[in-house]
Amino acid sequence: FNCMDWHLLPPATDALIAEVAVAAKGCFMGDPSHEYEHMKTLQQGEGDETVEEVMVKVNEEKRLAVTVFTIDKELAVVPRGAYIRNPHGTVQMNRSFEGLNPSEAAKLRNYLHFSESKNLKKKSILEMADLNPSIDFLDPLSDDVPKGSWKLQFEQGSRVCIIKSLLWDGLTFFHMPMTPQHGYFYTGYGLKSLDLPFML
Repeated sequence: FNCMDWHLLPPATDALIAEVAVAAKGCFMGDPSHEYEHMKTLQQGEGDETVEEVMVKVNEEKRLAVTVFTIDKELAVVPRGAYIRNPHGTVQMNRSFEGLNPSEAAKLRNYLHFSESKNLKKKSILEMADLNPSIDFLDPLSDDVPKGSWKLQFEQGSRVCIIKSLLWDGLTFFHMPMTPQHGYFYTGYGLKSLDLPFML
């Protein structure tokens, strides 16, 4: 690796995600060819005699691909109204979105996960009555479990809204109120903080 040539990461398939979950633990090593190994016992049949041990190997490049996919799937954030869904179900960028006003930007419920909704179908009819189906088709950050896993703050005299994830330490989302500018980036270690529910 010469730090000059760039290559695409392998796609994160369901099988690869399962392999990485079993084999890869701890911090990244920084070497794409480093292999994580894990002995997996498979039981064939009902007797104790048919136990087989299989070595599961995953290299760091595949682990990185799964981590990037997971972070992007769980933590992609957009302001409410930045994307719209048309009656045919197609999601597209809202060209008339001019940003949240400062009072809206200060509320966590106005920021949404940019992934398929998981909690929308669980809402009651009363909760659905207040929603606009063209822009409220994504899950708000305020509904995340555990509560308190997001930290919202303003910088530069309320000109920039910053939201940080405490569950994936290193993910930062930004939005400039009254402008359509928003985005997110990740600069963490690639490790999920599984102890967070016990610390809140």
